[in-house]
Amino acid sequence: MKLQRLFPRATLALAVAALFTPLAQAQSLLDMYQAARGHDATYQAARAEYEAGLQRADQAKAAVLPTVTLNAGVNRTDQEADMASGATTSHDYQTRSTSLNLSQPLFRPANFATFRQGAQQAELAEAQWLAAEQDLILRVSQAYFDVLTAQDGLTFVQAQKTAVREQLAAAQRNFEVGASTITDTREAQARYDLVVAQEIAADNDLRIKKLALDQLVGLQDARPVPLAPAVALPAVAPQDINYWVDQARTQHPSVRQARVALRNAELESTKAISGHLPTVDFTASRSMNRYSNGGPNANGTDSANATTIGVQLTLPLFAGFATQNRLRETLALEDQAQAQLQGAERAVTQGARAAYLGMLSGLSQVKALEAAEASSQSALDANQLGYRVGVRINIDVLNAQSQLYQTKRDLAQARYNVLLSTLRLRQASGDLSGKDLQDINTLLSTAPAAPATIAPAAKPAQSK
Repeated sequence: MKLQRLFPRATLALAVAALFTPLAQAQSLLDMYQAARGHDATYQAARAEYEAGLQRADQAKAAVLPTVTLNAGVNRTDQEADMASGATTSHDYQTRSTSLNLSQPLFRPANFATFRQGAQQAELAEAQWLAAEQDLILRVSQAYFDVLTAQDGLTFVQAQKTAVREQLAAAQRNFEVGASTITDTREAQARYDLVVAQEIAADNDLRIKKLALDQLVGLQDARPVPLAPAVALPAVAPQDINYWVDQARTQHPSVRQARVALRNAELESTKAISGHLPTVDFTASRSMNRYSNGGPNANGTDSANATTIGVQLTLPLFAGFATQNRLRETLALEDQAQAQLQGAERAVTQGARAAYLGMLSGLSQVKALEAAEASSQSALDANQLGYRVGVRINIDVLNAQSQLYQTKRDLAQARYNVLLSTLRLRQASGDLSGKDLQDINTLLSTAPAAPATIAPAAKPAQSK
């Protein structure tokens, strides 16, 4: 897989557009993901590692391709010779030499094993890149829904503060006309002060979550689009745990990497065994020499050319037991790689099962909380009516209000967790991609509500 296929022009255009989105405009989950692809340092490092892995794979091809070298040199020789007559002769000359040499492996098992390892290296790089893609999808989604969860939490706390303030005012009026005791007012005041403290904590939590999202996607004041109201959450499909387990054992990036490691270990054993085998190379060379002053024999030779073609056989005889020890080492490493593959398969099997059950549990929890929300609303209505007619006390209403808004917060968080569980199940099966974010994007509101904000809190009302 080439990098161009992973970064089509349309995708890059979306990423650039997301980076320059106006601050006041909300961004969808897919917008956030595209922005993060162009900003996140971890992802950029993974992309560079992928490119390096492809280059390492191409380097392995050199082991089976011919090697061609060109040598050139200029030498000056000062030659003196003592003759039998006792005379001494001297001869100086210059040599300019050029040679072209070619070597083509014919039988080199280690080289061909290295070539096959190169193909494995390309698959390893692709598996690592896929893991980085899936990790980024989950990190962006987690940060995105963390902001929405914190935003909903602040919204519900603010709504609860308004309801408690109204209950406090009602308790004060009833106390003033003698319809209730000071206890009701004190209880409402205490609950109001508690909710104000919760509002401050919720506002701080929202600010922190937004900072984390901004840093991840490279935007300022990122505004996630919330879920559409009453949207139907996606169900598990297919509802067969064995399907997800089989998918994970087949295509999960960690299993693919472990399989590549095992095949590479087996090829290392092949290379170690080849230390006992002969090697055969085809060789060819062409040399050209030019002389001055008659050459080495002073016989008037100005040049000498030679062409050599042959086959070279090399047979290893003894290497100090290095080959045998290397083979024992590679066999042990092969056993290690086999055990690591089994461990990876078991881990992804467990992860797929846990993700599948987590998805089912999340969907069931949403249904239960929806029923609990309806029941809590009915309980609050009944307590408010009972308080007005005098059969319920103020603390009953306050407790019912607290229960209702806590249920609303839990329900909102559970819905976001279901969507995250969908992505985690895809990741656990090794099938998570940008398309899954597009599916979630269809569940987002087309008219996002304004994010919750906190105004300076008014001074709590004091009882008389």
